[in-house]
Amino acid sequence: MLKPQKQNPMQNLRIEKVVVNICVGKSGEPLEKAKKVLAQITGQTPCTRRAKKTIKDFGIRRGEPIACIVTLRKNKAYEFLKKALEAIGNKLHESCFDQYGNFSFGIKEHIDIPGTKYIPELGIFGMDVCVSLERPGYRVKRRAYHKSKIGKKHLITSEEAMEYIHEVFGTEILRSERA
Repeated sequence: MLKPQKQNPMQNLRIEKVVVNICVGKSGEPLEKAKKVLAQITGQTPCTRRAKKTIKDFGIRRGEPIACIVTLRKNKAYEFLKKALEAIGNKLHESCFDQYGNFSFGIKEHIDIPGTKYIPELGIFGMDVCVSLERPGYRVKRRAYHKSKIGKKHLITSEEAMEYIHEVFGTEILRSERA
């Protein structure tokens, strides 16, 4: 995969993971259909997520399975992200990026993703795509033995993340005009 290189190899950015989430709001047949769609799109088996609290207005009970999720890493993450960005026209708004360089966006209909076929029995689902970026050395904050903090100069800013996504995927970043 094409990756822009910097002088210091520890400063290179990479995609840590891509998390794809479909929330249907109820268990049973709709959730099973969403799982099939997510498995078809990503090529991995999705796992279910349960409701954290009861919301009577929506008919959701605490502990009821209401969503399915898949985490993609390495080459699968790059390949899926390339297709997912094409589904939204290779355009991201700067508000999609957080202060740590991660970004999220939504896809209204899964059939917008290139290479996905519409199956009438399953229906159409929207999904959220969350992308985490990192640099080499971020493992020190996750490891079990001798965890440590990441230095401020090693953290990723939203500007660096926008530049990386533009270079690697050719994505246009839409900036809001401030008066």
